[in-house]
Amino acid sequence: MLDIADELDQWRQEGREFAVASVVAVEGSAPRGPGAALAVDGRGEAIGSVSGGCVEGAVYELCVQALRDGATVLERFGYSDEDAFAVGLTCGGSIDVLVTPVRADAPGGEVCAAALSAAARGESAALVRVARGPAGLLGRGLLLRSDGSYEGGLGGDPELDRAAVAEARALLDAGRSGTVAVSERGARCAADLTLFVESNVPPPRMIVFGAIDFAAALVRTARFLGYHVTVCDARPVFATRARFPEADEIVVDWPHRYLRRTATDGRTVLCVLTHDAKFDIPLLQEALRLPVAFVGAMGSRRTHEDRDRRLREAGVTAAELARLRSPIGLDLGARTPEETALSIAAEIVAARHGGTGVPLTGARTPIHREAGEGGSGAAGARAVA
Repeated sequence: MLDIADELDQWRQEGREFAVASVVAVEGSAPRGPGAALAVDGRGEAIGSVSGGCVEGAVYELCVQALRDGATVLERFGYSDEDAFAVGLTCGGSIDVLVTPVRADAPGGEVCAAALSAAARGESAALVRVARGPAGLLGRGLLLRSDGSYEGGLGGDPELDRAAVAEARALLDAGRSGTVAVSERGARCAADLTLFVESNVPPPRMIVFGAIDFAAALVRTARFLGYHVTVCDARPVFATRARFPEADEIVVDWPHRYLRRTATDGRTVLCVLTHDAKFDIPLLQEALRLPVAFVGAMGSRRTHEDRDRRLREAGVTAAELARLRSPIGLDLGARTPEETALSIAAEIVAARHGGTGVPLTGARTPIHREAGEGGSGAAGARAVA
């Protein structure tokens, strides 16, 4: 739901009532993952998507019905062997969809409205909703804010709220969404509730070192993928707004010095495009020791071998060097800056989701993969980035 927060918050400000259908669980192959949402307002206008088209019509009708009666419902959609044209996911998987009316008199409606407002303002927050359980609790929610405060409640034992806050805190810190199974008293044993935790965090960072033509193309591609993009170069004549109009930030500084002082986290991507040893070596010494998601460096095979030797001589360990993606990018036969940017972005996406980079035609690998487990304290959560 929070992926369409800007539009939904605008509806809220205009006084529109609406219902939101959110994917809360996926089994097998499905077009979209948990958190994907479709919303319908009282005029019948719809935004978003839960399945890329397979079950949109049926979900639309569920939203219309939820607006009429104010009830939250959980519905499963899967593939129909009897009739391939019936309502179902022809890709073979199944999805659980939670449909929640967002209005003052509906369970969880006010909390959902607050979560949309927070997400539209770019605040870090986690929305927790009961996705499976007794009818009286279904759809109830609480909103955890980044300072640890929360509003709303799940309508049961206070221990349930405390457990939900702890699980949401762990997933929010990891920048992930996912489901958690707990009991009505908040315990892990005898779990009879499923909570869906949807995190809203600032976009992940990509820092591109080296203000070259290939960097300009990579900036455009990274923005398309939702990254907050910084371009850093020590040469002020190249690191300019005119050359990188789509970058969120342009920094003139020595790359390694900037990396020391800027904030990074486990979602940060570092792309080193300078292929100049005086920049690369001190920068990569810093980068390969940071707990970031991806470190890649551009250059030929010969450049890579020379860089590898210099890094070893500088004291970089074999384990640290194993983290380096060099030469950066997948083998697409790229020639132009745009094609090269595509190959780099493809490797970043594959690394993030555990993809192989091989053609899907003839492959037996799954098309859609589940992401890894959530952070500490969220054991058992099925998390998605």
